[in-house]
Parts: sequence; structure tokens; C-alpha cells
Amino acid sequence: MRDKLKILTIGNSFTDSLALYFPAVVASVPGCELHFERANHGGCELHRHWSYIENEERDRVYSMYQDRRWKMREILAREPWDMVSIQQASHASWRPETFQPFATNIHNYVKTHAPQAEVVIQQTWSYRLDDPRIMPGGDWAIDQTEMYERLTSNYRALAKELSLRVIPTGYAVQLARAAQKAPFVNYDPALMTTLRWPDLPAQAGSLVGRIWWTKDAASGEMKLGRDTIHLNQRGEYLQACVWFAFLYERPATDITFVPDVIGAEDAAFLRKIAQQAVAKFPQVKRPGRRVQAK
Repeated sequence: MRDKLKILTIGNSFTDSLALYFPAVVASVPGCELHFERANHGGCELHRHWSYIENEERDRVYSMYQDRRWKMREILAREPWDMVSIQQASHASWRPETFQPFATNIHNYVKTHAPQAEVVIQQTWSYRLDDPRIMPGGDWAIDQTEMYERLTSNYRALAKELSLRVIPTGYAVQLARAAQKAPFVNYDPALMTTLRWPDLPAQAGSLVGRIWWTKDAASGEMKLGRDTIHLNQRGEYLQACVWFAFLYERPATDITFVPDVIGAEDAAFLRKIAQQAVAKFPQVKRPGRRVQAK
């Protein structure tokens, strides 16, 4: 069990989603404290993070992190970080050739400038069923299950290669999808062309994605917006509970914070799933060694 943690993420929007609920989840457990910072860029792949770091090392005035005010080495040295997380961008997560040598290079860079920190991997999740890339005939020629299986295989292979533990966010999303009483059911894509404001497709049971109405800046007319890849508020709460149970090594049942937009019964279900994911996801032995750069 842990009480106080300093956590840094080197990621993208899939760790930005922790900002809404993770601090409140931690604060709801007596005795637990959190210092949480993000060194993220939207959509940023491992190779792009490594290119930013390399450019910072070559150019003394080049800074790419935290509103481009800080270099990665400065962020790593600024606090005695307990945990530093890395992950692949979701659109590349199912492609094994996109992980290396960049993950190893980032891992070794972190251990050089924050040797006390444990580097951990966040497992990302597969997209919602209505994402065009994973629907029948989609560009990726895979479905939601295959996307999950491929990305999980890639993260587990990386964890084994670098002897790192995995925060099983994607596994928790998959468990919740399977266990909930009324899972999300995809709608006919043609519906998107016939709906009129304020009607929306049914989205009950989803943890990933949302659809909303927004005004077009040019025409002034209302149009539909759709996000099929990011966690919605249910998913963000689940993610926060997973990170708490994993990093603080405490049961998710200790969490008392429940967002206003989530019912008590659903919140209890999501905490239960978070605990199951942390307990059941296979982990490698906790590391202490440095890995040879490639």
C-alpha cells in the first residue's frame, strides 16, 4: 500500500483523460495524496515523443513540453517522481512495428534523469463499435475485439522486453463492456445523416466515445460531432479507479468519490471492474535494471 505518490505521464489525450477524476478519486481515500503532472501531446506516438526529446537535447532553446516551457530532462529532474507512465498512441497501438526502438529509448532516458522512478506502461483501449476504421469494410480490416487483442499483445510484449508493469486500463474497458447488463449496441451509420437537432443515436452502455450537436462556425447551422476513441465520463471514472488501485496498491472499494453524472450503482460496478482488472491482468516481475538502447 502507498499513501503519497508523484506521478508523471508521457503520453497524449489517453492520459489527459485522467485529469477530470483521478485527483478526486485519490483525495477521497483518507491518507492518500497525489502530485500529478502531464507531459503529453495530443495523438503523440512513441516515435514522436522520442523525436521531441532528441531535438531538445540537440538544441538548448528547443522545448516541447508543458506549453513548450520545459524540456523533458527538466521535468524529470524537477520532482522526485515515483512513477512515470509511457504508452503508444491509440491509432498505432495495434501495430507492433511502431513500438521500438522508441519505447526503449524513452525508458532509458527516464531512468537516466529520474533513476528513482518506476516506469510503467498504460495499456490503451480499443475504439467504440461505431468507429469507421473498425466497422465492417473499415480501413484497418479489424474489428473491436481484434484491435483489443492486438494492442494487448503489443503492450504485454513490451512489458516483457523492458520488465515493466502495465496499468490495465484497456483490459478494464473490455471487462466492463462484457459484464454490464446493457452494453452499447451500434446504430445504423445512415442514421447520422437523418437526425435533426436535438436527437442523438442511442449511446447507453458506452465507456468510450460520445456524439453531440455543435454549431458550424461558417454556416451557423447545427451539426453532429462524433468521438469514437476517447473515454467518456463513465470511462474516465473507470480509468481513474484503475490507476488508483494499481498505483496505490489499495482496493478500489476504498474510493468514495462518485461524479455527479454517474449513479451510485453504476459507480460501484465500475469500481468493481477496476479492481478485477488490476487483480487479473498478468504482470511481469517489478524491474530494477536498465535496458540496452537499440
